Amino acid sequence: MNPMRLAFTAAAVATLATALAPAHAQGVIKIGEINSYKAQPAFLEPYKKGMELAVDEINAAGGVNGRKIELISRDDNANPGDAVRVAEELVSREKVDILAGTFLSNTGMAVADFAKQKKFFFLAGEPLTDKLTWQGGNAYTVRLRPGTYMQAAMLVPEAAKLKKKRWAVVYPNYEYGQSAVAAFKTLLKAAQPDVEFVAEQATPLGKVDAGSVVQALADAKPDAIFNVLFGADLSKFVREGNTRGLFKDREVVSVLTGEPEYMDPLKDEAPNGWIVTGYPWYGITTADHKKFEQAYQAKFKDYPRLGSVVGYSMIKSAAAGIAKAKSTDTEKVVAAFKGLQVDTPFGKITYRPEDNQSTMGAFVGRTKNDGGKGVMVDYVYLDGADAKYQPSAADVKKSRAAD
Repeated sequence: MNPMRLAFTAAAVATLATALAPAHAQGVIKIGEINSYKAQPAFLEPYKKGMELAVDEINAAGGVNGRKIELISRDDNANPGDAVRVAEELVSREKVDILAGTFLSNTGMAVADFAKQKKFFFLAGEPLTDKLTWQGGNAYTVRLRPGTYMQAAMLVPEAAKLKKKRWAVVYPNYEYGQSAVAAFKTLLKAAQPDVEFVAEQATPLGKVDAGSVVQALADAKPDAIFNVLFGADLSKFVREGNTRGLFKDREVVSVLTGEPEYMDPLKDEAPNGWIVTGYPWYGITTADHKKFEQAYQAKFKDYPRLGSVVGYSMIKSAAAGIAKAKSTDTEKVVAAFKGLQVDTPFGKITYRPEDNQSTMGAFVGRTKNDGGKGVMVDYVYLDGADAKYQPSAADVKKSRAAD
């Protein structure tokens, strides 16, 4: 072959390669997101909007490592088997770079196990069971929201101040409810050794028989109640409890009830004086939250719910981890999340190296029926980085011994 022609061909190939390189660099980063959209719309519709806002902001700023983010969502039908099936589909067919999402603790655990078996990165946004990061934790699963132990640890000091001896508990009878009650019992007994648990109502998720539950609790004559019900189950429980006078002159401590997605539907039935974790979006004045709230209101013409914060912060976390890793390679992303810091509407959070749990905190306050609308009052933000709300690194290491 003519040497000049050979040189020309080589130059052409080099030019073509250079032209193609930017195109490849601009290939999207695919986040495969799994959730129970049909089963839990109150939380997950705002959550999806939060994700959309984060994706828009990240892509408008040039993406991550020069690549735009694409979100591919699938519904898991609130079923662990379906969650694993769609996870497999997202990884093998859609070729996603990471997995994210899940709401219910049982579906979250199923996807976490899938991540462990396949050695594939999974960022859990919402499932709250402690097994996700502690007893059943694995190297490939990280979690954003404070889990059941953390939320119980934030509520127990307030519960102990009540100095009530006889307690009853009511919870949805699946992983999240069981985990929350176990943590609350352990921590309250440590704070108040003379406490007694005189009644326990474990209800099928989404199928509470509120009349019989309320009657059983009333018959036990507790001084106080620890409630873990949420969503439609919570609404039925509150309505029946109000009707039968269960809450009259009786203290209630309740996980999640102060979240607007669960408080707003109660309307004029919203209880007064419950000690709760929640999200008083209307009273948070920090610069981080104001910026988020204004952007959310501008885009959706609606106020944010806690789901909005979770969805937004989850996508921001994914982007920060991939940016730090400078790659979507699973092992590099896993390493990048160790000690990763992320700016969220609640301020800066850190993913703890010892258990892959973020230090996002929670608001604790009391409920108030304010003219037919439930709100939180006398609230304070408790930072998840505070050692009071997390087990020690030594305890974490012991509980994750199988990891």
